[in-house]
Amino acid sequence: MKANIKKEIASWAKTIAFSVLLAVFINKVLIVNAMVPTGSMEGNIMADDRIVASRLSYIFSAPKRFDIVVFRYPDDRSTLYVKRIIGLPGETLSIRQGKVYIGDSAEPLDDSFVPEPPRLEDSGPYIVPADSYFMMGDNRNCSADSRYWTNKFVARSEILGKALLRYYPGFHLLYSK
Repeated sequence: MKANIKKEIASWAKTIAFSVLLAVFINKVLIVNAMVPTGSMEGNIMADDRIVASRLSYIFSAPKRFDIVVFRYPDDRSTLYVKRIIGLPGETLSIRQGKVYIGDSAEPLDDSFVPEPPRLEDSGPYIVPADSYFMMGDNRNCSADSRYWTNKFVARSEILGKALLRYYPGFHLLYSK
């Protein structure tokens, strides 16, 4: 009888240990589990939403313009942020009348994902360093993003994953564009 109880306890201990190791592996190697702390991405992601990002998305390809990513905030690397990639490595961008322009383009970037007209502000030019990105929130009027940070750019190594889905409250696939 005692031998059966010991076997049962050992079986449960192995199952629990395996489950914990599997969860740690998934969270450290495959996905990023993040909570969105502010309304900077409203229109697509709301404050307090919980999202999953894929750590594998950029193994064989570089991040692309308009991807929604989870990254370490450049001014405090202990904090995770969720924003949209707007400027790519080597680009010069400026904001005129609230619209983003790349290089000498006369046409602004498509901002159809922005939920309300941005403030008519001018800033830049911003020259994005090699292997870095310029980030902006979809809710441009209420987003602390690259425009306002001390360290304006996010290094590629600080991007943890591409946001794929919101799982709380409710499931919703996230589309970059």
